[in-house]
Amino acid sequence: MLYFILKRIARLALPFFCRKIVINKPDIIKVKGPILLACNHPNSFLDSIIIDTIFKENVWSLARGDAFKTPFINILNALKILPVYRPSEGVENLSENYKTFEACIEILKQKGIITIFSEGKCINEWHLRPLKKGTARLAIKAWEENIPLTVIPVGLNYSSFSRFGKNMFINFGEPILKENINLNTSDGQKHQSFNNLLQLQLENLVFEIPKEDKKKQQKILSLYTPLVKKIFLAFPAILGYIFHYPLYVPIKKYIWKRTADNDHFDSVMAGILMLIYPIYLLLLLIISWMIISKWWVISILLIWPFTAWSFVQLKGQLDK
Repeated sequence: MLYFILKRIARLALPFFCRKIVINKPDIIKVKGPILLACNHPNSFLDSIIIDTIFKENVWSLARGDAFKTPFINILNALKILPVYRPSEGVENLSENYKTFEACIEILKQKGIITIFSEGKCINEWHLRPLKKGTARLAIKAWEENIPLTVIPVGLNYSSFSRFGKNMFINFGEPILKENINLNTSDGQKHQSFNNLLQLQLENLVFEIPKEDKKKQQKILSLYTPLVKKIFLAFPAILGYIFHYPLYVPIKKYIWKRTADNDHFDSVMAGILMLIYPIYLLLLLIISWMIISKWWVISILLIWPFTAWSFVQLKGQLDK
């Protein structure tokens, strides 16, 4: 139930997370499993949120194991998130990966969809890093158990890693099937063969842009806004900035101080605002109902989110 509710909330919030989402093959978001989505990992858990939100079917995700060393482990399980432990998170925890592995196989047997981040680590950059072996191991194990698995390479590209309301480019590659891998070779050869195929695909799906190359970022990541749209949304955008300043700026400063040394700022901002914004609107509704006028309740429900969306449409698209 919690997963169902939050997925619907995320769908409503997605136009505020992302100014524009460009998908090269929109039909893929309607597919049914068994599917393994093999993605790069540029933006922490926001990658999972967006993938899960755009797909029609429910999507399981794999996340770093240290996130499960909290009192919220039951919530993470309810949200269809499974842990993957790295040696840096304690060698004693690596055996837990076998449980996750088997859980994934059962999900695929039930024709489920799983997102796996094949680079193994999140870094805010436009660059594909070397692939780990986890994706290959899971895919080959599924094929050896005669699961008709399809692996879909996915390139995730953001116009910004610090601005709310960014452009996102989701590029799906060609499916990798059982027939593409010779399963009659050694484990090492099978894994390497799979990773070579996946690497070639992702290299064409993930943008390669140096952080210091602002001209290339502008050319590839910035999208044109028609003049008519700018004129029509100018005044609502100004109101949106004013209305939401008291909410957005304090949260942004608070989170920035606590994520300055890692690559989780963008995801934490999106997650916190997704949960807090409905409460913010509710408080405005209560104040309007008690103090001002009942008609303002309707205006807040309709106008407040529209002004926020308008501001997102006209604000800067790239990191400074």
